[in-house]
Amino acid sequence: MRYLALLVAALTTAEMQAYELAPRLVVNVTIDQLRSDYVEAFSNFYSRYGFKRLMDEGLVYDGATYPFFPVDESSAAASISTGTTPFYNGIIGDAWLDRKSLQPVGSVDDGQGFYSADKIRTSTIGDELKVSSNGKSLVYSFAADSKAAILLAGHAADGCYWLDKQGLWTTSSYYQKSIPKWVRSYNDGFGTQYSKQKNRQDNDNVVDMALAAMSATDLGKDDVSDILNITLSATKSDGKPVHNWQEEMQSVYQQLDYTLGRLINAVEKRMSMQQVLFVVTSTGYNEEKPADLSRYRIPTGTFYINRTASLLNMYLGAIYGSGRYVEQEYGNEIYLDHRLIEQKRISMSELLSRSQEFLMQSAGVADVYTSQRLQSGNNDIQKIRAGYNPILSGDIIINVAPGWRLLNENTQQSSMSRAGVVPFPIIFFGDGIKHERVAEPVTVDRIAPTIAKTIRIRAPNACTVAPLF
Repeated sequence: MRYLALLVAALTTAEMQAYELAPRLVVNVTIDQLRSDYVEAFSNFYSRYGFKRLMDEGLVYDGATYPFFPVDESSAAASISTGTTPFYNGIIGDAWLDRKSLQPVGSVDDGQGFYSADKIRTSTIGDELKVSSNGKSLVYSFAADSKAAILLAGHAADGCYWLDKQGLWTTSSYYQKSIPKWVRSYNDGFGTQYSKQKNRQDNDNVVDMALAAMSATDLGKDDVSDILNITLSATKSDGKPVHNWQEEMQSVYQQLDYTLGRLINAVEKRMSMQQVLFVVTSTGYNEEKPADLSRYRIPTGTFYINRTASLLNMYLGAIYGSGRYVEQEYGNEIYLDHRLIEQKRISMSELLSRSQEFLMQSAGVADVYTSQRLQSGNNDIQKIRAGYNPILSGDIIINVAPGWRLLNENTQQSSMSRAGVVPFPIIFFGDGIKHERVAEPVTVDRIAPTIAKTIRIRAPNACTVAPLF
């Protein structure tokens, strides 16, 4: 009995020590369109508290990428929080076409004029933390934009806030029936000041709000781990295209460096860095003003998705009889009428194969991915498949040739195709982490399982990748 008691005591002590080692607070910082080349280019202008401290003291993975394509703000945020790709979490973009209404729907739009996390089809790291702690852990999320705030917050967050059109903080009844007193107080003070500025610094506003949350709530104040999601931006505050990156982006990154330093210093004043884990990464895409490539004799052109969809419908009609086989097109995707195809007893496999052959003959098309081809899971198209969802995506996805512009004349949707990768880092800082620079390529979906391992919980339920350390 004495031996058993000693054994139980030893196990209990070991468990308590392991529990105490878990950070009290995870500060998960996602920076929209952050680029490694810009971080390095302006390094001489930084203070020692922001980027320099992160890069000199943190565990830095220099070669981060997303395991799917294409990437935008919504799909990036969802991948960070769920530890998986759109194929599983269902967030295939900022918006996509609803098959029933044939109208675009937003990634966080609940269809009734409100915002929610209902479209995330898996659990998030915040959800798993709430489950693991029996609801005791706190999960908060702050961003200038509702998409980033909600998709990082997940389903079970205690608070999720973003800026409204007046520049004041708001939320959705999905999370809270009314805005708490401390948020209203912030809006009446700092929030009102920020909203009156013509070129207000949303990054500073987000950080101030996150710090206000730390003061007003129990974030990081007990032995149960909490998560604080913060989304910043590495883009110009006026939203205008960049014409001279050396001049215009220098001020952006200098200001971002100052804001990061202020966040780190403020958190460090509240609690020991041994009790905090900072995670910093990027959304991994970059919006640039399209240049006139023809001026430099670079191969280019305009691919008209709506005209192409009409031609495809005529082609299919000539083969299978008259009918509207193409229901709608959205972005670079074409949606087919499954009911009509079934009524005519047409082989979907054959129709998709014929469509692929037809579309490949169009100028400006680099490749054509049908739902059948994507679901076969061939290794050569894994990134495209990972960014596709069998329920939500179109039946045909057209990969426009690099340098070509995709245009829908009906909706005026326009985008420039570019196959290049924008380099960005993943940085872990605090929690006793030793400094190291890792050149090995890594993917962003590994952030969630790494956080999960660090705070001793399960990874999100669709996450199958290994932690980074």
